[in-house]
Amino acid sequence: MTDTTYGDYLRLDRILAAQEPRSDAHDELLFIVIHQASELWMKLCLHELEGARRCLREDNLDPAFKMMARVSRVQHQLIQSWEVLSTMTPADYTRVRPHLGSSSGFQSAQYRLIEYIMGNKNPKMTAVHEGREPDHARLTAAEREPSLYDEALRVLARRGLAIPDDRLKRDFTQPYEASDEVEAAWLAIYRDPETYWDLYELAEKLVDLQYHFQLWRFGHLKTVERVIGYKAGTGGTPGVPYLEQVVAKTFFPELLTVRTAL
Repeated sequence: MTDTTYGDYLRLDRILAAQEPRSDAHDELLFIVIHQASELWMKLCLHELEGARRCLREDNLDPAFKMMARVSRVQHQLIQSWEVLSTMTPADYTRVRPHLGSSSGFQSAQYRLIEYIMGNKNPKMTAVHEGREPDHARLTAAEREPSLYDEALRVLARRGLAIPDDRLKRDFTQPYEASDEVEAAWLAIYRDPETYWDLYELAEKLVDLQYHFQLWRFGHLKTVERVIGYKAGTGGTPGVPYLEQVVAKTFFPELLTVRTAL
């Protein structure tokens, strides 16, 4: 067996050479490292979410719970990264911004893939990546895949809970729409957790994912607000107003409304 060093195994030569500031601004390295590290964390999130979805499809819930819990912890790391980036002042950012061109986090294919597996499908977001393969191909394929929540509802149906067919067999390229019948199924679980303990845990793991994802979005919003105010984003988005709309979006609507019904 060859003698593999720490640096060899982690390919540190490639990773640590990937930061190439385009200005003499001191804070540009911070800006690059935060975003590159975030992309690595998102790669892990996708790995875990795809694994969790596969386990739900196979009725193998315990490993799915572990994977989903791990994603929630990774999301905590992503949330904390905004705290570090927010040490960049408006004056610091104005020295970096001219060198960003039209690049924007809005163009992150991995972020969009996470949203798709969580259920927020949007063909317009896929179109942003036209001409950039393999990102466009991955997003196009992800549009057609059942989301994590779709697979969770199939688990409920296989356990005998009344999930309507129009939620089990639907056009997965479209965003999920709330259903009174689905809420009633979750309500039965929440009212009798001892009988449905693993399904109750599934519900809470999904809520935890949604909670941390929204905190991540909110951290992004407040960091952008703090650093650039209400200027337009580099990718042509409206900036803070766009992020405010995004923060309000949820993935698993019945898991929130069921709390009111209890």
